[in-house]
Amino acid sequence: MKRLCWFLFFLIWPVLALIVSAFTPRWNWGFPGDGVSDSPIGAEIDHLFYLILIICVIVFIGTQIALLYAIWTASGRPKEKRAWHSHGNHKLELIWTIIPGAILLFIAFYQMRVWAEFRIDSASPEKAQTNIVAEVSARQFEWRIRYPEPGKKLEKKPQPGDMYSVNELHIPAGTPVRIYLRSLDVQHSFFLPTLRVKQDAVPGLVIPVWFEAKKPGEYPLVCAELCGWGHYKMGAKLIAHPPEEYEQYMKKLHQEQYDDGYAKKK
Repeated sequence: MKRLCWFLFFLIWPVLALIVSAFTPRWNWGFPGDGVSDSPIGAEIDHLFYLILIICVIVFIGTQIALLYAIWTASGRPKEKRAWHSHGNHKLELIWTIIPGAILLFIAFYQMRVWAEFRIDSASPEKAQTNIVAEVSARQFEWRIRYPEPGKKLEKKPQPGDMYSVNELHIPAGTPVRIYLRSLDVQHSFFLPTLRVKQDAVPGLVIPVWFEAKKPGEYPLVCAELCGWGHYKMGAKLIAHPPEEYEQYMKKLHQEQYDDGYAKKK
């Protein structure tokens, strides 16, 4: 009876874990948003996550079956024969070294194309290489945004007509865009969870980051690196406008910060 109870105990929890995992998409416990429809790179990132998840599930099921087999068979043997000592078994050591190594090597090569597309500057979409919309500077504890003057290109050094905002990054929807990412103090991490974009902001470096919001709307922008006591305050938002609306917004922002501001001073 005791043998059966322990067997059932170690059987129930893995089965329950698999059932809960299967139902999490229906309960919205999965990834934020829809990577396929929100971002072109998001579909690729989700695919890699699910590939690794499938591998982990297979390993999990295999190890649980081995555990249940050991519990059931070993508990029925005499005490002096319950344990099987495998220390020094070179065949087993080769098996559990080569198989995980082969799996990791497969994942490493399989994800290289996606990694290159997102991380290597020359592999990014041609449109993103020229459509530089803003400089994003992380600091304790906010995101500072610098935009170029409408009709001009963003320079790496601030220009007289540049526009500024805090914790709101505005971009045109439906087209690849690029930002320059900086840190003004410690290391931060630029994270758009809905679009599956994450890039560390490293002090002393200017890092180009490209992404695309397929649909207009608001997307959360957070810091994914513990950067100090106010780390939780770095909740901002990305606002993707229809192209015409984006151009109008940029002109309005420039007018508010320069024309209206100059008129008020006079």
